[in-house]
Amino acid sequence: MAQPAYVAVDWGTSSFRLWLMDAENAVLAERRSGEGMTSAAGIGFATVLDAHLAAVSAPDALPVVICGMAGARQGWVEAGYIDVPAQLAAVAQGAVRVPGVARDIRILPGIAQRSVDTPDVMRGEETQLLGSLSDSAAGENLVCMPGTHSKWVAVSGSTVTSFSSFMTGEVFDVLSKQSILKHAVGGAEPFDGSHPAFRAAVKAACARPAMISNLIFTARSGQLLHGLDATGAAARLSGILIGTEIAGGLTMADRSATIRLVASGRLQGLYEAALETAGLAFETVDADLAVRQGLATAAHSLFFSTAKATS
Repeated sequence: MAQPAYVAVDWGTSSFRLWLMDAENAVLAERRSGEGMTSAAGIGFATVLDAHLAAVSAPDALPVVICGMAGARQGWVEAGYIDVPAQLAAVAQGAVRVPGVARDIRILPGIAQRSVDTPDVMRGEETQLLGSLSDSAAGENLVCMPGTHSKWVAVSGSTVTSFSSFMTGEVFDVLSKQSILKHAVGGAEPFDGSHPAFRAAVKAACARPAMISNLIFTARSGQLLHGLDATGAAARLSGILIGTEIAGGLTMADRSATIRLVASGRLQGLYEAALETAGLAFETVDADLAVRQGLATAAHSLFFSTAKATS
């Protein structure tokens, strides 16, 4: 039976995921919970982690590598940022060891873009990049990582050259719950990327992103004047925001760049449909697999390399 070699943890704002891994990066056990940074800050990060480690019978000497919000300023131990242009290998090199605990626990840093005009930060997505590009980091890549705050990242070889955050998911939530559009989308049923209103909205937004605030209002006016139902209004709003995001993301690289979509679940389906509607070629990488592979790459660099860090 395979023996555990390390533990990988993705610690988000509202979610916690842990994998017990063997030396070949196979998953031996898995834990998921809602004990993200927000709740762990009250419970205690060490308390939360220890409970999950005990649940998978992790040996006391097993090292742990963590990415995500546990390394934020308000997290467990601040892990800081690597500045762009950033080598992906520098993510593991910049890991911070948690003090005051017997176990070797390392938290990975985020990546910062310190330009005065386009300041930006990511934390957690850098590990997805490490995992999604580690085996094929040749040429120019434009990586799209959907989420509450989506990231579009320009990567040359294994170097992150620039990136942009888009508040697409949060804006959809705010507009659909706290603006006049709540009357348009109230009672909407679930929809996917095949919905005609979604696809039409993606096309319109990609073609005219400067008209975003006007296009958003059509979710309401289309209902008043053309009988658009609540589900169609929600699909239209989603398509407008995602289409505008795509238009913005494409400004970061030329058309020769390979578009890599790092996503899973419902967002994967929506963004695949949106990219297809926009006439763009892309490759999809499962987001869960990407973060796990990134943590595995970091773990081997930190714990098993002959030149491993001793900090």
